[in-house]
Amino acid sequence: MGWDDLDARLDRESGTVSVYAGRLAAPPAWTRHVEVTHYAASTMKLAVLAALHRAAEAGRLDPDAPVEIRNRFTSARPDAPPFSCTRQEDNDAAVWDRLGGRAPLRWLAERMIVRSSNLATNLVIEHVGLPAVAEVWARAGARHSVTGRGIEDFAAREAGITNLVTAGDLAALLGAVATGASRPGPIATPAGCAAMLDVLCAQQIRQDVAEGLPAGVRLAHKNGWVRGVRHGAAVVFPDDADPYLLVVCTTIPLADGQPSGRADADARRLAADISARVWQARHDLTPAGSPATPPPTGR
Repeated sequence: MGWDDLDARLDRESGTVSVYAGRLAAPPAWTRHVEVTHYAASTMKLAVLAALHRAAEAGRLDPDAPVEIRNRFTSARPDAPPFSCTRQEDNDAAVWDRLGGRAPLRWLAERMIVRSSNLATNLVIEHVGLPAVAEVWARAGARHSVTGRGIEDFAAREAGITNLVTAGDLAALLGAVATGASRPGPIATPAGCAAMLDVLCAQQIRQDVAEGLPAGVRLAHKNGWVRGVRHGAAVVFPDDADPYLLVVCTTIPLADGQPSGRADADARRLAADISARVWQARHDLTPAGSPATPPPTGR
């Protein structure tokens, strides 16, 4: 099955499937709807992580200084009262167990990635600010992605303030972190980029793209999901080929508040299947339009 055949297969899926696949620091081998915006879910945490490192490197904050762990945040809607997170919607009890205490921002940023903690995310945003997150997207060359609010800021959501990503922008941000290069300048210092990669490689929720890879393959990744949305964004480091980027974003149509057609579990399997096929083609990820061996089926 070649890229065109895989595109045709995805055309038969319900909803929108966007894909970016290609080697680091090279044009992509295969793209699909890479400029279509999707609700970001937890993939926006990549930009928040980079914003923290940039702020630390600029001396605007000390990532190792303990901060108060509280569940009260400033809404992105100027006239709205403070908002809070819901513990049941979080994936990380470790941060909630410290509520009322203190912890370093660096630790919170790690929990934001490795366990996708919503509480940790909002705490980091409170300290770095949304403009700093916007600067990260700009430096990565993102064209459509925006982080307009924190998680569960429902007043802002009702006002149309949201978080959006595209597969192309996520690939650009991950590529900037992995290579240390971006326009108009680097996302962070080489040491900062290496530290971010280490955190992304420590991801504990190994689903979506990760599930399509053989056991033991190193990857730096972040996934995200809410009802009707499932994304996976990764840098994959094969032992026998050049590193490559793979981003899969899926949005499923909703009917009466519930996903119609492909369910969340099917979207997760779809991302894993695409990942497995790109893995099989890892030696031949030449830029689109160049001669290349089509991706084989199977694993």
